[in-house]
Amino acid sequence: MFKKPYELFFKTLANEQRLKIINLLRKCPKNVTQICKELNFNQTTVSHNLKKLKTCGFVFNKKNGKERIYSINKTTIKPLMELIDKHTDKFCRHLCC
Repeated sequence: MFKKPYELFFKTLANEQRLKIINLLRKCPKNVTQICKELNFNQTTVSHNLKKLKTCGFVFNKKNGKERIYSINKTTIKPLMELIDKHTDKFCRHLCC
């Protein structure tokens, strides 16, 4: 019953490139060029991942002239990532570092 939405959500979140984009956007909104430059990803990779993030509501975008500025969903994803940070610091950090 709930498999597909949960599966989509966690597959979206579990991708390393998308996690890097999410964590970058946690700091401040950015356009595609800025994301590419800061993460050293090509434009196709960033655009593809932003589309998936946008589809699931992880990020939003606003037009600013010809460019689109992407920002993290502050209502759900930002607090979720903060909770994940707390959890991993307490329970997981020692397992991988």
